[in-house]
Amino acid sequence: EDIEAQVFIFGDIAVDKLGNADPCTEGPCRWNKSENGKVVIPFMISHHFHVGEVQIIREAMEEMQQATCVQFVEQTNENDFLAIQSRDGCWSFIGRRGGQQPLSLSKYGCVVKGIVEHELLHAIGFHHEQNRSDRDSYVDILFQNIYPGAYPQFRKQNTNNLGTPYDYTSIMHYGKYAFSRNHKPTIVPKPDPDVEIGQREHMSQMDIYRVNVLYECCE
Repeated sequence: EDIEAQVFIFGDIAVDKLGNADPCTEGPCRWNKSENGKVVIPFMISHHFHVGEVQIIREAMEEMQQATCVQFVEQTNENDFLAIQSRDGCWSFIGRRGGQQPLSLSKYGCVVKGIVEHELLHAIGFHHEQNRSDRDSYVDILFQNIYPGAYPQFRKQNTNNLGTPYDYTSIMHYGKYAFSRNHKPTIVPKPDPDVEIGQREHMSQMDIYRVNVLYECCE
């Protein structure tokens, strides 16, 4: 699939030119749940990754499997699967798209466990935290500090927030200086502007909980 046939919004979310990037919280963009309650996501890792990089990707998957009902399985004859490749940058589609679904983890900066988890959460069905429908109650977006070409990255979405609170610690949250054109903050938490945002270490407890809520597999 030609990367030129794709449109990118929000930095690392790919969408079809005729599609949209609304979070897939119902219908055909969910991954299938098996009889044992596991949400099965087939995948194939490109041979362009070396052994150490493959290990990092698998470690991210394993961490997600331990904490949620998602199960990543090597693709065999499944029609819908994640094709994990080293393309230009780090990006994913939202939710299950159908067919061979590319997820890019460039060898030059993206094969880091937290980034892998971030992109996998997009593929599972999640948007960026600061694009939530209720974000204006929790952060100020300072458009005067954002590169004009990046304005769409900060567009609010009509999200299904699953009855969960806004999470500054989410691995899906951008940092305070994301796409800044003048070294000034672009996202300011409120009421406390000193709250830390934008970590890429691991899924937060709320990230984990939301996966299980979305796929109705909370214990």
